[in-house]
Amino acid sequence: MKKLLSLFTTMVVLTMLLISAAYAGTGDVTITFWGESAFKLESGGKTILIDPWITGNPVCPVKVEDITAADLILVTHDHFDHVGDTIDIAKRTGATVVAVYETALKLQNNGLPPQNVLFGGFGRDIGGPIDINGISLVMTPAVHSSESGVPVGYIIKFPGGATVYHAGDTAIFGDMLIYGTLYPIDMALLPIGGAFTMDAVQAAESLKLLRPRKAIPMHYGTFPMLAPNADQFVTLAKKMAPGVGVTVLQPGEKYILQP
Repeated sequence: MKKLLSLFTTMVVLTMLLISAAYAGTGDVTITFWGESAFKLESGGKTILIDPWITGNPVCPVKVEDITAADLILVTHDHFDHVGDTIDIAKRTGATVVAVYETALKLQNNGLPPQNVLFGGFGRDIGGPIDINGISLVMTPAVHSSESGVPVGYIIKFPGGATVYHAGDTAIFGDMLIYGTLYPIDMALLPIGGAFTMDAVQAAESLKLLRPRKAIPMHYGTFPMLAPNADQFVTLAKKMAPGVGVTVLQPGEKYILQP
């Protein structure tokens, strides 16, 4: 009996050491901006792509063939500049695609294998968090449009503690306050271009609702009807939410988020 207990204790200790090793260094999240709403998030050996519009993106510095690894691909809605190269990348990397149920079905109808979609092809819907290999994922509402299903955003909490909110394409909405309260946000990725999303004024105001530690603007500078740069947002954010650190990334640049 003592030998069994000793063996069990040893197995538990080894398991904990393996878990610790697997998640060592996961506190930092490397955020790479590819223009529009496309991002790569890397932490603890895991890679998450969000709205990977690569082909045809006038400011994206990488090519699809440059993307050789991805664990998850998060799709906020089915517009071309957000679905982008999701199907091609998922097929080549084996990534699991997360999308709202109807959008997941649309992607499968367009050639995405069901085994590359969360829950065997079902996707998910707006609601509580789910755990995917230690990453907590909350799908949030977004005020926008989508031919299939509804537009969404994502709150991503990594094992090391950092939480990133990708708002998707959205106008400002009051429930941002609730989500910012339920899930304290370290980094908010916010659209600022106007026309199809929040403009600089609304995005700066949304910082007061979300209360993130830091923010990176997105969805600007790619189409003539969008804001050409983030200058106005930066100025307004300093006035309206001075406690939030705003970083503007040029396509291809990286930011290392520490929890």
